[in-house]
Amino acid sequence: MTFSNDWDDLLKEEMQKPYYKDLRRLLIEEYKTQTIYPEAEAIFRAMRLTSFEDTKVLLLGQDPYHGPGQAQGMSFSVPADFPLPPSLVNIYKELKDDLGITRESGDLTSWAKEGVLLLNTTLTVRKSQPMSHGKIGWEIFTDKIVELLGAREKPGVFILWGAHARSKKRLIKNPAHAIIESPHPSPLSAYRGFFGSKCFSRTNQYLEAMGEAPVDWR
Repeated sequence: MTFSNDWDDLLKEEMQKPYYKDLRRLLIEEYKTQTIYPEAEAIFRAMRLTSFEDTKVLLLGQDPYHGPGQAQGMSFSVPADFPLPPSLVNIYKELKDDLGITRESGDLTSWAKEGVLLLNTTLTVRKSQPMSHGKIGWEIFTDKIVELLGAREKPGVFILWGAHARSKKRLIKNPAHAIIESPHPSPLSAYRGFFGSKCFSRTNQYLEAMGEAPVDWR
């Protein structure tokens, strides 16, 4: 059992496809010969923590942090004792401005347990080489995850920050879903419309309107 929840059945067929078998073979070799993040057992952490059924919000990232000890298998999240990366500093600034919530730990496990699927589109990376695993097959696999959630009847929220995440909008087929888009929270682009986007309160307003419990962003 890869995920120990409903993702196992949903992705079983995908994981039998030739591209995925090639990806798996390549990763075994990469983990033997290179320094790869996150640790192999954390690759699918986001989906282990947030089942398909429990996902209320998809918060899409790009690839894992490529510095030692940062990546933990969830988009934007770092271990609690780690300094906050610049994008997460800006995410927390917007959270404070939007909902008055102050967070200090960069570990977003509590969000995952609230039904926020913290998915990167590429699930592994070589040390100090951003997007080094961007073309090895992960995008096909994670597109399938976005597609499954996007076709689901139960309404959900898709938070797409930046051009890369926004390119996945085409995979979200059910018009009942809420899609919240803005520039990326990176210091390079946050001032272009991420700040002031009120993505957290808008997510909860939509969930409540659909009869779902809001996310506790604390």
